[in-house]
Amino acid sequence: MLLYIMSSEKNETRNRILKATWELLESKDGADVRMIDIARKADISRQAVYLHFENRGDLLVATTRYIDDIKNVEERLRKSRQAKAGTERLLAYIEAWGNYIPEIYGVAKALIALRPVDGDASRAWDDRMDAVRDGCEAAIKALQKDHKLLDGLSPKVATDILWMLLSVPNWELLTQRCGWSQKAYIKHMKAQAMRLLVG
Repeated sequence: MLLYIMSSEKNETRNRILKATWELLESKDGADVRMIDIARKADISRQAVYLHFENRGDLLVATTRYIDDIKNVEERLRKSRQAKAGTERLLAYIEAWGNYIPEIYGVAKALIALRPVDGDASRAWDDRMDAVRDGCEAAIKALQKDHKLLDGLSPKVATDILWMLLSVPNWELLTQRCGWSQKAYIKHMKAQAMRLLVG
């Protein structure tokens, strides 16, 4: 019983740290988020943060994964992963990821801003973007399996194109700068993906 209580308290503290990191990343909008800031926000000592996370890089990576868990990314991707046809998988993936971007935009914007000067932020951002690329690659492989991949495109190049189309900076440019609605963004990304990738 004591072991269960200790484990529960450890998980609760860990989650407080992750939540505090998430909130600071969003509120600081690209300004440096230090371990001491996170400790203060979580109302614990700096040493306590290091008991849960070996270094700041591990904490930032864990935070982005924590956000995915809280936002139930696995469920969001179910339709794409269970699709029977390649084009169905492609379109469902665009919808799932494209509609997720606005929800993680604050943290994404902070990590992108920090990337050039902060190796830990770069590592966290690259970890998540590698996961997005894996989703793009799975959709492209499903197209290839159905013999629907546009002639002359290798799976790698097709994956690169889809990954570029669905990047957060592209979403930001189209919705924040050009004024596209989220509905228009999804509609046009699907149309462009079909035109560029499907034969």
